[in-house]
Amino acid sequence: MTEKLTLSKADRQKVWWRSQFLQGSWNYERMQNLGWAYALIPAIKKLYTKKEDQAAALERHLEFFNTHPYVAAPIIGVTLALEEEKANGTEIDDAAIQGVKIGMMGPLAGIGDPVFWFTVRPILGALGTSLATSGNLVGPLLFFFGWNIIRMAFLWYTQEFGYKAGSEITKDMSGGILKDITKGASILGMFILAVLVQRWVSINFTIDLPAKQLSEGAFVTFPEGAVTGPELKGILGQALSGMSLDQVQGQTLQGQLNSLIPGLMGLALTFLCMWLLKKKVSPITIIIGLFAVGIIARLFGIM
Repeated sequence: MTEKLTLSKADRQKVWWRSQFLQGSWNYERMQNLGWAYALIPAIKKLYTKKEDQAAALERHLEFFNTHPYVAAPIIGVTLALEEEKANGTEIDDAAIQGVKIGMMGPLAGIGDPVFWFTVRPILGALGTSLATSGNLVGPLLFFFGWNIIRMAFLWYTQEFGYKAGSEITKDMSGGILKDITKGASILGMFILAVLVQRWVSINFTIDLPAKQLSEGAFVTFPEGAVTGPELKGILGQALSGMSLDQVQGQTLQGQLNSLIPGLMGLALTFLCMWLLKKKVSPITIIIGLFAVGIIARLFGIM
């Protein structure tokens, strides 16, 4: 009977150390994929002895990956557990591993920013600054060592948590747990993507449309001559209630689109990019195309 392959604590520590450089080779096409694959190399070498198996494992981890660099640790842990089971003969296909990664990276990315960038870092920065401004050398040292101790400890313990959780998942492969988690993670990932479209994708047209003549009662009628106190109060009340100050109201294409469905063009652009990716168009080509369209539209006053 062949002895089961297991990643030792030292192996997992090598992965943890390499994960510190997750963003060292960030790129616009697949973002953190090079740093992700680099972090997993010690585990891949331990689990797979044949060069072709190592190459296949490395290739599946060169797919798109992007999340907050610190909350990537639990995803790495789960991935290590899945790779360990796969190396021991469990039927886990590449799509399942990639599906779990994609499903986890979206929701976790939303946690990293408020916890680290908006809470831990500002608190440590404020403490360090208060000491540094009084000439105390402990200030910058507190920030530097405090930040890195918290960051590195978080990476290690959450990676271990993910590894142990991933091991539990793979114990019941016949029960379809991994299949259900993969499906659920993919659905959650798509949900997060849909939420982020409104926040991150913005298209604003600057095209003016013909002005609209307002009907009587839709605009403020100013009296002739001097305005009395009660008349001024009435005018201000009408303006605050939403009545136009002019009989002719200007219109823009963006305003009409916003009144129809806010964020419609951003959603349409997202669907277009998804369709192009499905047609095997390179992400770099899409990015360059978006830059070109944006510049041309700006020059011609369209956006």
